[in-house]
Amino acid sequence: MKPYLICLDLDGTLLTDENTIGDYTNRVVQELKRQGHYVMITTGRPYRASVPYYKELRLNTPIVNFNGAFVHHPLDFEFKTLQETLPQDVIEDIVVHIDKYDIKNIVAEVRDDLYFQYHDSVLMDEFYMGDPKKVAGDLRDNMPEEATSLLIKTTEDRIDYIRHAFDNVYAETLAHRQWAPQLAIIEIIKKGVSKATGIKYVLDALNLDESRTIAFGDEDNDLQMIEYVSHGVAMKNAIDELKDIAKDVTPFDNNNDGVGRYLNDYFNLNIEYKEL
Repeated sequence: MKPYLICLDLDGTLLTDENTIGDYTNRVVQELKRQGHYVMITTGRPYRASVPYYKELRLNTPIVNFNGAFVHHPLDFEFKTLQETLPQDVIEDIVVHIDKYDIKNIVAEVRDDLYFQYHDSVLMDEFYMGDPKKVAGDLRDNMPEEATSLLIKTTEDRIDYIRHAFDNVYAETLAHRQWAPQLAIIEIIKKGVSKATGIKYVLDALNLDESRTIAFGDEDNDLQMIEYVSHGVAMKNAIDELKDIAKDVTPFDNNNDGVGRYLNDYFNLNIEYKEL
């Protein structure tokens, strides 16, 4: 049997609300790997914040980070890393107009290192996972290379204004999304980059069949991925927009092994599920 590439978003999908992987889902993943399928994490997180789950699942595949802007293989140094970066001149232009946009802070993610326009101990503490290097100071001077991702910290009432302004000024360069309705943070990556482009890169690199791809997601940054793969699945707890375009929806949410239980049925694994 030809193998599938199974693509798993992390937050709200593979992970519970407590940022854990259900034991049942882990068992299902191990069986799929044993059968020769490829299981891959596709996340908006940087590598440092996803590597614990990569290790927990004992994966041996590439990983898609920063919503497709960074793709590499942690265990295969011959795999050619893909890194899509933001032009430094665009970042500098945003810094120049920081007051005009009423931006409170800018965080540039350079691979797994963090560069803050202004020192902010509270904001810095939010990026605890993976213990990244954190540097504060003018982004026009302090960054050693172009950023993979940019995070704009503002206030809720300025989110729409800033995103509209960026659409007008940087439409050909940047893609952006709000982290979550309750968080006044805008995430920016290079225009044209998505989890779908990251998956395509892996399919080409590993010479896998595009018609045998399945992916799970729950948020707007999963839209392109769910549309691209041959069998896109939205979580029960996913946004309605994702459910509308998905081939299917899981009967169970991320807190109840939704991914594992769906995969068990889809691949006819017959692994018994026991309520805790």
